[in-house]
Parts: sequence; structure tokens; C-alpha cells
Amino acid sequence: MRDRFNRVIYVGKARDLRKRVGSYFMPSKMAVADLKTRAMLDAVWDFETHTVNSEAESVLFEGKLIKEYRPRYNISFRDDKRFLLVKVDETEEWPRFRLARFKKDDGARYFGPYAHAGALRQTLNFMRKKFGVLTFGRGSPTERELKSSTYQVPMKLSEINAEIYRQRVAQACDFLEGHSREMMAELEKQMRDQAAKLDFEKAAELRNMLEDLRRTTRPTRRFTRGSLPSTIDPEADVRALVDALQLTKPPRVMECFDISNISTTHVVASMVCFRDGVPDKNCYRRYRIRTVEGQDDFASMAEVVRRRYSRILLEARDANPDAAEFSQENAAEAMARIGHPERSAAQSRDPV
Repeated sequence: MRDRFNRVIYVGKARDLRKRVGSYFMPSKMAVADLKTRAMLDAVWDFETHTVNSEAESVLFEGKLIKEYRPRYNISFRDDKRFLLVKVDETEEWPRFRLARFKKDDGARYFGPYAHAGALRQTLNFMRKKFGVLTFGRGSPTERELKSSTYQVPMKLSEINAEIYRQRVAQACDFLEGHSREMMAELEKQMRDQAAKLDFEKAAELRNMLEDLRRTTRPTRRFTRGSLPSTIDPEADVRALVDALQLTKPPRVMECFDISNISTTHVVASMVCFRDGVPDKNCYRRYRIRTVEGQDDFASMAEVVRRRYSRILLEARDANPDAAEFSQENAAEAMARIGHPERSAAQSRDPV
């Protein structure tokens, strides 16, 4: 859902999207809706829909969109918690399958992300019993793991070497990649056999295991930041800004300031920087207000702007001592002459 400024204010998912959206606008629902829901409905201006292939994809996609746009009316997924991954470091002598939330460039192999944490944990339990691979922990098998009956198929861990164990790891990796049709068929056959023997508890256990394995090994699309749908066009936004402000040429660099107060005891400011319409996060800055007592946003803003551009002008004078007195030079011209103050001369571009 978007508001009249085209900002994303809510992200949701549903099997029947028409029924889900329509329920918000039913008079009986609106009469008992809480204040947050009413405010959201009043702010909705437009809808945008995307179709995915499965429930798992919808959960992953919803989480990615919420983390990307941080809609004000969403609560879930707004923290920095990520979906679970499975990590296996094949450079180890005895590789183990471990859970992780962040994918690092450490040479390890990662599978996922997985939307259903419970199904993933059951899948790892199944892999321990079926392939005899180690999960969690580090290093060579412990004495307890060597004796455990969990790792005794098809051979005891104490009777194999690291090379044979790596073959088990390779089979388990193929299973996580979705090469599991024969194994699924075997489990389904076992389930039907147990049902025929009237052992319904065992059949139900196998049925639940099958559902968890299918959830985990089903192919899903991976939604990265670059693949997220977006209506943001930096170049078009900059052109629209030029028209709205009647500028003579597009601004290359835009710096925006904001003041924040915690009661009246701690006043801070922040600055964000956009270059060619795209956030330049390396140039973001934070300030502590030094000269203003109490809560005075105007005076605080004046201090931050003065400190920011006085520094730019001082650096401009240092870069060219023969120039005019720095206090009489236009800050934009100084930035254009010396480049961005936080960048080296080789990296700087000419901002306006």
C-alpha cells in the first residue's frame, strides 16, 4: 500500500488478495478497527501487487520488502533479524552443517534463506540420521558423537576417515539443493506402509517429516536488494526536483539536516547526503549540539549548518591559499573546487 506521496506504508501477503484487501473496507470491520488500522486506511492512495510461486516465497519476499522500505504500519520484520541459512565450511577437515543468519564472504557454502525455521531444524535432524553428518559445534567428532547412534548410518563415525565423511557431506548438500525426489518417494512409501499396518502415529510422524522436507528443499527465488521491485527512479526524481524548485541545473549533491531532542538534555543532529539522487552513506554525519541550551531547533540547526560549511570553506582555503578569503566564498563553489571534503582529490566529483 502506498500513500499519496508514493511512499510504501504497508506490506502484506494473502492467498486471496481481493478478499484480504476488501475485508479492510467492509463497514463492519471499519467500525471495530483500531486507531492504527483506521489511520492506515485513511492514508492509502494506491496498491501494488506482486505474484510469487509459494507460501515460503511470499514470507521471504514480504520480509525483504519490509526491511527495504520500513513501512510505518508494519510491525513484523522491522528488526535486523534475518531468515535462517545453513552454512557448511568444506575447508574444514570434518565439515559441519550449522545455522547462520548472515552470509559472509568466508569461503563457506550457504543454503537458503529458509522461511520456516521449525521445518529447517527438522530437516537437519533428518540429515543427521539419514546421512550421518555432523551439525552444530566445530572440529573433529567428539567422543560423545562417535558413540551416538544418530551418526551410525550407514557406517559408524569411529570407523570412517575424513575423506569418506566428505562423501556424506556432498550427498547432504545435494539433498539441500533439491535433489531429493527418490528419498521423498521412499519416505512416502514408508508412510503408506505404516498406515496399512494401522500404525497411524508412525505414519503421521512420517507425514510431518515429509512436509518439513518439502518446505525446506522446494526451490525458491532469492530476493536480493537489487532484485526488489521499486518505483524509485533517481534521475527522474532529480529532474522533478529541478522543475519544482525552478533550478537552472540538476543538483549533484544534496545534504539534508535534522535535529533530534531527548527531553532537553541531549540534543543531536544528523546529516544525510545524496549524490545524483542516490544515497551516499559514506558521507552521512552525526553531530552533538554544543552551544545551544535547552530545546531550540532553529538555533541547533544554525549551529550544525555553520559547523558543516565552515569546515568546507576552511578546507577550500587550505587546498588553495591564493583564493579569496574563505569566509567570503560561496560554499557550493568551494565544494565544486575542492571536491567532497571527505574524499580524496582522486575520488572527488564536482558537486553543486
